[in-house]
Amino acid sequence: MALLNVPSPTGFTDEVARWVCAYLEDLGISYEMTRRGAIRARLPGEAPRPARAIVSHLDTLGAQVKALKPNGRLELVPVGHWSARFAEGARVTIFSGAGAYRATILPLKASGHTFNTEVDTQPTGWTHVEARVDALSRSATDLHRLGIEIGDMVAVDPQPEFLPNGFIVSRHLDDKAGVAVMLAALKALVKEGSVPTVDTYFLFTIAEETGHGAGAVLTPDIASLVAIDNGTTAPGQNSDEFGVTIAMADQTGPFDYHLTRKLVELCRQHDIRYQKDVFRYYRSDAASAVEAGADVRTALATFGVDASHGYERIHMHALRSLAELAAAYVLSPVEIQRDAEAFSSVKGFTRQPVEEAPQVLRPDLVPHPQG
Repeated sequence: MALLNVPSPTGFTDEVARWVCAYLEDLGISYEMTRRGAIRARLPGEAPRPARAIVSHLDTLGAQVKALKPNGRLELVPVGHWSARFAEGARVTIFSGAGAYRATILPLKASGHTFNTEVDTQPTGWTHVEARVDALSRSATDLHRLGIEIGDMVAVDPQPEFLPNGFIVSRHLDDKAGVAVMLAALKALVKEGSVPTVDTYFLFTIAEETGHGAGAVLTPDIASLVAIDNGTTAPGQNSDEFGVTIAMADQTGPFDYHLTRKLVELCRQHDIRYQKDVFRYYRSDAASAVEAGADVRTALATFGVDASHGYERIHMHALRSLAELAAAYVLSPVEIQRDAEAFSSVKGFTRQPVEEAPQVLRPDLVPHPQG
């Protein structure tokens, strides 16, 4: 709830970065910040290499002022990829150089008393909505007088609800919930005095929604990177709002064979419910790290989100499951010791199974002799 209440659209993340830094300081965790505000916290391990990292992003979807309209309202463009269909009716804050203003995003034809059935037949899109500022603004001149300018950032209210049955409904659960999972796991590890197998970095990025992500926050010692983000619970997907959803691939290709299967095995060992999924229109901090040239193994563990990038819903069971998996991963042994070196010989290099599978049928699937 505290994270959700700190506005942080991509490009306006200073305050949420400060919030996380204060939380880390309270835990006694050392950290560094990049120039722009990404955070790299380090939990010392029994050995320095091959280091591990877990990453989530602090930035959320939002908007920017595109134009000051003659009617005293604002044209907007989205920050990140989300539909104007979900923007209609949203309460927002506009951060201008003169101070913050409250506003509402409305369709151009918002009054049924005026436009009759046209309120239902007008097109959907960012050129078909506008922000009505809660101040005297009947013209572009009025907006100038208020100090509102083109490019001002717009943060959308999350409107969170935490229900007694464990469901959480809110905007921006992507990825404030992932950040909460990481901080919960980190707090538990510190409280119990648990020492990671190797140095483990907890990374918090600030521009994942616009594709930058973890490209500039890794260290050369990090050999494995697990991203924690939202899964897409929707028709045609295998994600779920309960348990951990482990992504096998996204639009950038398959995740690392060995790291992904390690996460699956940890779920089995620790009795953590899980399912696998493949995402077609999705990328994460892991993708940005690899595209930036990092030779790092990547995996993606998610909490299933219904209506992702809209008015989202998750369940506490998934968040708890992810926190359990994160802690188990941090404390698990390193199987690929060769990863401690950036370059080496083929000795100790991994293998993937290529042998033909044995033709063994599960007894419960063998057809009955009588058919």
